[in-house]
Amino acid sequence: MKTMTSQTPRPEKLNLVPFVSVDHMMKLVHLVGVEAFLSELAGEIEADFLRWPDFDKTPRVAAHSTDGVIELMPVSDGALYGFKYVNGHPKNTRDGRQTVTAFGVLSDVATGYPLLLSEMTILTALRTAATSALAARRLARPESRRMAIIGNGAQSEFQALAFKAICGVTDLRLYDIDPEASARCARNLAGRGFSIAVCASAQEAVEGADVVTTVTADKQNATILTDNMVGPGIHINAVGGDCPGKTELHADVLNRSEVFVEYPEQTRIEGEIQQMPADFPVTELWRVLRGEAKGRSSDQAITLFDSVGFAVEDFSALRYVRDKLAGTGLSVDLDMLADPDEPRDLFGMLLRAQTA
Repeated sequence: MKTMTSQTPRPEKLNLVPFVSVDHMMKLVHLVGVEAFLSELAGEIEADFLRWPDFDKTPRVAAHSTDGVIELMPVSDGALYGFKYVNGHPKNTRDGRQTVTAFGVLSDVATGYPLLLSEMTILTALRTAATSALAARRLARPESRRMAIIGNGAQSEFQALAFKAICGVTDLRLYDIDPEASARCARNLAGRGFSIAVCASAQEAVEGADVVTTVTADKQNATILTDNMVGPGIHINAVGGDCPGKTELHADVLNRSEVFVEYPEQTRIEGEIQQMPADFPVTELWRVLRGEAKGRSSDQAITLFDSVGFAVEDFSALRYVRDKLAGTGLSVDLDMLADPDEPRDLFGMLLRAQTA
């Protein structure tokens, strides 16, 4: 008597991969609501940080040039694999181009087949802001309501809305070397529940702030915050320093701060702490979220989240988007993968296409 064995049915249309365009991403964000999207995304990022040891991690692979950087950011949890392609070219704005553009892929580890291809220019702005606010919820003083944003480019509104939704920030102080950038940011955030002041200097913006976000774009070592500008109890969200040779804070600020990072192996190369000795003490954010390490030590302490962006955050964002897509129709199927009737007959598939 023969024993019957079962096989997993072969899925239909293996060649098709869902693709989320920029238009689809914008519609998805509005369908969910910007602040709800940021809050839910922060929850997904926190969930993945809580299982940080499960991930196969590596610093991003970067190709630097005199004009900018192109990076690949891979990570896997053993079941899913994700990566993001992202560039950073500050000079692009002179030609009417974005400083940062990105796309990402989420794949099935068991088969190697991609499950989702998505734009990530908008999604990166959202996940960066969500991560910033997630960190601040644990590191800033609970009563923090006033935030200074220094650098009012493409990321600034996302940061403001994330801090409002997740941390309760309602008072914004804006500064940029380009006054029109601050004016545009203020216009974009009008009617969203903020009290907004456009400031004439970084010093003016920082005065009285509970949280300071630095998010400038120039690819150089700069001094956006100096030691005399930073008072006790403040939380610094340092976002702009994200590649070798690009920093925003004076080293004296770091020496006075309790510094928290995503992935030390990457942050020591790219973050504010690239200025410091290799043994400069830092605390990994995931340990704080899991209760394995202390966050803010006192109301008088200066906390600093040295954020450079890490692949786990992109993984969380892609996973979140994939889950949100169900029933929305906000993707298209791309014919990306060869799918011959007989897997070993790839050339035969090519020949048959010629006949057809």
